[in-house]
Amino acid sequence: MHKHSTATRRAVAILLSSVFSVAHASAAPASAPVAGFSFVRSLGGIEEYRLDSNGLQVLIKPDHSAPVATFDIVYHVGSRHEVTGTTGSTHLLEHLMFKGSDAFNAVKGNSLDQYLERVGGTYNATTSQDRTNYFATVGRTSLEDYMAIEADRMRNLWLHDSDRQAEMTVVRNEYERGKNNPVNVLMEEVTAAAYEALPYHHSTIGWKSDIENVPIEKLRAFYDTFYWPNNATAILVGDVDVRAALTMIQKHYGNYARSPRPIPQIYTEEPEQTGPRRVTVKKPGQLGTVIIVHKVPNGRDADTAPLAVLDSILSEGKSSRLYKAMVDAGLATDVGAFNSASFDQSLNMLMVNLAPDTQHEKAEKTVLAEVERVKRDGVTAAEVSAAIRRFRVQQALGHDGTSAVAFALNEYVAAGDWTLYVTLEEGVARVTPEDVQRVAQKYLNEDQSTTGWYVPIVPEARRNAAAGS
Repeated sequence: MHKHSTATRRAVAILLSSVFSVAHASAAPASAPVAGFSFVRSLGGIEEYRLDSNGLQVLIKPDHSAPVATFDIVYHVGSRHEVTGTTGSTHLLEHLMFKGSDAFNAVKGNSLDQYLERVGGTYNATTSQDRTNYFATVGRTSLEDYMAIEADRMRNLWLHDSDRQAEMTVVRNEYERGKNNPVNVLMEEVTAAAYEALPYHHSTIGWKSDIENVPIEKLRAFYDTFYWPNNATAILVGDVDVRAALTMIQKHYGNYARSPRPIPQIYTEEPEQTGPRRVTVKKPGQLGTVIIVHKVPNGRDADTAPLAVLDSILSEGKSSRLYKAMVDAGLATDVGAFNSASFDQSLNMLMVNLAPDTQHEKAEKTVLAEVERVKRDGVTAAEVSAAIRRFRVQQALGHDGTSAVAFALNEYVAAGDWTLYVTLEEGVARVTPEDVQRVAQKYLNEDQSTTGWYVPIVPEARRNAAAGS
């Protein structure tokens, strides 16, 4: 079983929108049902509480359709909190979080791995630019024991250099696998070129030299800086009673103090881009790729909803504009458009994987011509309605099951506002053709763009064979 993995945020999976008005807030208790918690708000069947003693944010969504529950602890730390010398530390620390803690470890026979294998739970952990999360789905009778293990490693983690060295080789192999994927390398280089100041400039996996050489003392300092209850959100979805769940969380997390110092905040802002940027990646391979990104606001901004509709019109389904212009025309094998919807300034990405013999320049010009057509002529009401219908279906499928709900909430927490989980769909439903044309004109401009080409290097033997055929 794969126990932990890097998950650089893929906005194609979840598109976020603005902080819309809370139109569907349900009747909420005047105070928390358990002493020691403050009730914050209730929306869409999700209740938010704050643990008074240490600031832990708690989100609970009861779902009694099956006797299972998903518990997901989200730490508000990701690769955006790293600097030169510590790139990749968030992800490496994620691996080390599975090595045991004071009360739960392999020596005692009650480690996280051992326990969840006994009870049949599924579990994992992921790291992205804006957050790190640890989660498991278990039978409701196993929930508290899992929570106890998860809570203990919040502050009592073992951090041994021998474990760092062992996990470093695992992470280094992951890094090298990523470097063997040309499209992955192209996305990394386009992102690095697009961001000048923001720490999104470097990838979640980090630089190889940092992975290999970061001292255990720096990892411990990183852990002691960010792994505190006031820098975390506990998400619980499943067959639970709210009062019992809060009592359980208080029992296992209530003894922790707030961080002794304020959690460091990122105050760097991306300077205005003053012209188009370009990168080229040349690696062995067969088919080329073109990626064009534009700077757009963070995932909480009101314009993210019409951008999501624009991306859908451009790339989703065989009737989409880029599919017709690129795939139907034989220029590409597939197309995509999506928004990173990050905590800080985001990127809207257009990507096409080229068909054999398609020239990069022709593919790029064709994509940009479709963008200009939207900016000049707009989109139709029928296109917008179809995009909204597709979005609703995607939302329904993405919220099916306790783990899917927890992970969706996890991504909205990372973007800065969990209520987007509820307000997203109604926000997209309000998008008009005029909104779509407006955001295309505002953001998809050459001077705010970064373009990347992956140019495959054809081995000489294959070139010679082709020339002789």
